Amino acid sequence: MSWFTKWAFNNKAAITFLSVLILLVGILSYAKLPMEFLPAADQPVVSVIVMGQGTDSKTMEEQVTTPIENAVTGVKGKKHIYSSTSNGFSKIDLYFESGTIMKDAKQEVQESLSNINLPQGVSKPTIVQLNTSMIPIADVSVTFDDGLTPNNIDFANKKLIPLFKDIKGVANVQTYGTEKSFVSVKIDNAKMAQKKVSLESVMGILRGQNSTISVGEKIINEKTSNINVVGKIDQLDKLKNLTVGENVKLSEIANVEIKKPEQNITRVDGQDGLLLIVTKDSHSNAVSITKEVREATKELNKKYNNLHSSVMIATADMVKTSVHAMIKEVLLGALFATIVIMIFLRNIRSTLITIVSIPLSLCLTLFLLSQSGITLNVLTLGGVAVAVGRLVDDSIVVIENIFRRMQKESFSVDMIIDATKEVGIAITASTLTTVAVFLPIGIISTGLEDFVLPFALTITYSLLASLLVALTVVPLLGAFFLKNAKLPEHKPSVRYKKLLTWSLNHKWVVIVVSLLLFVGSIGTYFVMPKGATDNSSADFVQTTLTYPSDTPVETVKENTLKLEKFILDQKEVKGVFTQLGSNEDAAKYGDVRSPTQAIYYITLKDKKDTDQIVKKINAQKNGYSDAELLAAATTMFGGAKTQVTIDIVGNDLNALEKTASEIKTKLVDINGVEKVTTNQEDKKTVYSLDVDPTKGNVEQLSGQLFAMLNRTPLGTVSINDKSTNVFLEPILEPKSKNDINNIPVMTKTGMVPVSSIATLKEVEKPTNLFHKDGDTYLSVTAEVKPNKLSEINLNINKVIFGDKKAKGMDIPDDVNIYIGGALAQQSEDFSDLYMIMLVSIGLVFLIMIITFKTFRAPIAIMCSLPLAAIGAVLGLVISRIAVEPTALLGALMLIGIVVTNAIVLLDRVKQKEKHMILREAIIDAAITRMKPIVMTAVATVCAMLPLLFKKAETGSLVSQSLAVVVVGGLTVSTLLTLIVIPVVYELLHFRKSKKQRNNKETHKSATV
Repeated sequence: MSWFTKWAFNNKAAITFLSVLILLVGILSYAKLPMEFLPAADQPVVSVIVMGQGTDSKTMEEQVTTPIENAVTGVKGKKHIYSSTSNGFSKIDLYFESGTIMKDAKQEVQESLSNINLPQGVSKPTIVQLNTSMIPIADVSVTFDDGLTPNNIDFANKKLIPLFKDIKGVANVQTYGTEKSFVSVKIDNAKMAQKKVSLESVMGILRGQNSTISVGEKIINEKTSNINVVGKIDQLDKLKNLTVGENVKLSEIANVEIKKPEQNITRVDGQDGLLLIVTKDSHSNAVSITKEVREATKELNKKYNNLHSSVMIATADMVKTSVHAMIKEVLLGALFATIVIMIFLRNIRSTLITIVSIPLSLCLTLFLLSQSGITLNVLTLGGVAVAVGRLVDDSIVVIENIFRRMQKESFSVDMIIDATKEVGIAITASTLTTVAVFLPIGIISTGLEDFVLPFALTITYSLLASLLVALTVVPLLGAFFLKNAKLPEHKPSVRYKKLLTWSLNHKWVVIVVSLLLFVGSIGTYFVMPKGATDNSSADFVQTTLTYPSDTPVETVKENTLKLEKFILDQKEVKGVFTQLGSNEDAAKYGDVRSPTQAIYYITLKDKKDTDQIVKKINAQKNGYSDAELLAAATTMFGGAKTQVTIDIVGNDLNALEKTASEIKTKLVDINGVEKVTTNQEDKKTVYSLDVDPTKGNVEQLSGQLFAMLNRTPLGTVSINDKSTNVFLEPILEPKSKNDINNIPVMTKTGMVPVSSIATLKEVEKPTNLFHKDGDTYLSVTAEVKPNKLSEINLNINKVIFGDKKAKGMDIPDDVNIYIGGALAQQSEDFSDLYMIMLVSIGLVFLIMIITFKTFRAPIAIMCSLPLAAIGAVLGLVISRIAVEPTALLGALMLIGIVVTNAIVLLDRVKQKEKHMILREAIIDAAITRMKPIVMTAVATVCAMLPLLFKKAETGSLVSQSLAVVVVGGLTVSTLLTLIVIPVVYELLHFRKSKKQRNNKETHKSATV
């Protein structure tokens, strides 16, 4: 690699210019890099949602869910199909294999459903595929002084929403609360009978009143002309005055009025309002767009007196906080590394030369990230924070070698080039091994790839940049600044030399102690608790108020508003968004829920009050005895709980319910399990009419009953120049079984009560029906402590399946139980990382073989990995942190980091072997390289100290556990490497070393 250094000295002006250019380009790249919370990543799930007003869960299952499941069975890459069916909606989730191109998967699902026939009264399937770019950057609330009138909704659709969509970088604006008012036609049955008007004639007359129909094309006045039939109703009075019978107007038999949707509530701070959820495209800066969104809300408030808009929640605020926090950690890390170098070198000039690699490497990294299309997010910044200590390692080795050579040789450019060349191969191999550790992430398709790849690329770019700086800029600066510098004398450690000599003479003591430590650390690792990544920090408080499905909607609405008032009365509360039921706006994004569930999103004036407000709301449970009230801190990415799910699959629903109930009872007593729920705790009475085929037709009867018992769409009319839907309200509101039996229906023989042609049956049926890959299943969900996940896993398996000491549950033969959720994710993440680590070790070993052109030196170097494992496990034990995926990511990093010390050491040994016997070469190399090895290790450890005390950011891979593993592993491996690696290396050359020493002793004796 010396030609890099020679080229630098031959082109000093070019290097100076390039250095300044890199700094400028880096600063510009930082300013232009899109700033967001997480990198773009697809969720491997496609959801299909169908809404069906008034349809019970069993009918939705048979006529909607099952046909859709059958239609999408052949979709490529599909792993599992989960479906949940409830009263009024069906949701089918298709889970795909890692590496599936989700855009193509969604397209294939759409094509599979293009020819499906769904029953009357249900919506068209909504197909949703979510990704991180759809994470909102801002939630904008809008209220009006005169309420959410049709005019205001129309104003919002035409003026407000386009205003936000026109902001550069905004990809979409999702709206809640824009359900339009409609014309309600409520027929009075007594008046309709008195006036002798039939329901069919009323419906026939109302349908198609407001339409334009082309009836043909004819030649009129010698010109080809179209003939249209036009019907226009543009006033409510015109609709009321429609003739529906002989001398009978609609207003005489029905109440006609404009109504708002009653099933759903969308409220902002206690008023009917709108919520606009703004998402950005993948190329724009979340912070700058949010700033423009805020400016837009201020402009709207100034421009329109009756309108009040504000940004309730902005992920950009979290982005800014995270970015600034990470930058602070990077700067602190750089400062600590600088202090370490200063302490060791005791020379300001040498220190400045060394740390120049940090800004140059970072600026070049930022430029490369911008060219790679990678955004500035918590993962890329985490990569910088982790790498900052390693950025100075190569420069330390170079400057220390120059520093040492200057004490023995006269200062010259040739000496500096030769000193750099002496360590060039070692630092290049060291850097390449660290880079090679992250290479498998890009070539192995895993669920972690989308998140770990930006992190890995950041480290890769920064390390390669630091290597380039160490081989070019550092020698050049050394020649300029150290020419007349007075350097402190370099004194080898006498104690270390004695310890190393003793160790080389007592190899088996060192080997046995090291093996015992390694075996002990591995045993400790396997018994340590394994956890899930707990990286949540609350952004707001989410509260749910859930009533049984048979609760009247009016009761739910009344209590929803009651709880809303209580929340608004709390002094800690800044704002509240209230939503009841599901609507088409939410369904477009896969958000469907029970019509008897209210949800509140609460923002606080100060996040420190989060626990207090959660306790206050949960304390209100007694006031809502028929409902389940739950308040919890949450993030923009969902709840902060780690959950274990147990799927119980089979065909016999009764057996599934019994098994689920027994599992729930047993899980409650397990230590670490905080809450247990099942997805089948709600039942509803279903009245079924069993039609006698000799007396009536099922399809005709259901059509009549559907029209009489449900709101029926009759088309549209134009009211105040706005297209408004017209609905015929339910004609009948049965309150008892007798009322159902007495519903009049038309048959061939005339109007008869429905009981004369059908038998009424009453059964209790589940309101929610669940399928897994087409089979009925129930799910038990346990909220658990993240740091006890592996321990809880053992206990769950023990109570369900039993072990050698205790018998498990009696599980019916046709029932299968699968444990998943956080446990399955943990297992998948661990497997992915183990595979990556295995491939990484292979690549590191290959680089060592290429570097040293032998097997023995690489084998000795790879022995530093078990030493790192000792320190990593020791660090986790001391810190009492559970093993989680981010800890294993730290172990992955260690593979590349710890071998660098051994490489630097054995590279010197190989050089000295040409002139010395092996024992002397080992001792000389170890004494010479001890200082740079310790310096680089301490600099890396100190640079990571800020991460040790850092609270994990939401969605970040950089956590305390990662820092603990790296710091612990590097510290212990560095100390042991200086003893164990020389011992192993000489052991691998045992005969050669012994022969050389015997020959030397013989030569000494002969000389005497």
